[in-house]
Amino acid sequence: MRFSVFFLTIFLSVDVLSTPSGLPIPRFVSLRSSEVNLRVGPGNHFPTDWVYQRANLPIEIIAEFGDWRKVKDFDGTQGWIHKSLLSGHLYGLVLKDKTPLLGDNDKNSSVVAWLQNGVVAKLLKCKGDFCQIQIRREDSFKGWVLKTDLWGVDIKE
Repeated sequence: MRFSVFFLTIFLSVDVLSTPSGLPIPRFVSLRSSEVNLRVGPGNHFPTDWVYQRANLPIEIIAEFGDWRKVKDFDGTQGWIHKSLLSGHLYGLVLKDKTPLLGDNDKNSSVVAWLQNGVVAKLLKCKGDFCQIQIRREDSFKGWVLKTDLWGVDIKE
């Protein structure tokens, strides 16, 4: 019995580390630059299916092949991006208009600002059902948003 539990533990650890990066899949990352090609396959010889034109847009990695990452965006579009065009900095995408940015991680907290659909914000930390975010425009706003109002956040974390 002890041997089978030990073997299962080793097997599960090897499964996570069997990706080229050694990181778990799926996981969220962001786009490193404001022009990133989404390709139909893992290589420069594959045609470009889509061009993202927004730095820091959150993307979910769903598979790896060498230096290429198969990704999925907020509307379900999938394709391949070279790892050099991705960043480990985490950002969230606001999913609906009039999303309240709260002063604290409490539904009854005062509203700091109202966010529109499509706003990209840096994720600072998550606590319970909320994530603290920062939005940089002319002025910088910081506050809390429900995880369910963001794409790019693992709801279970």
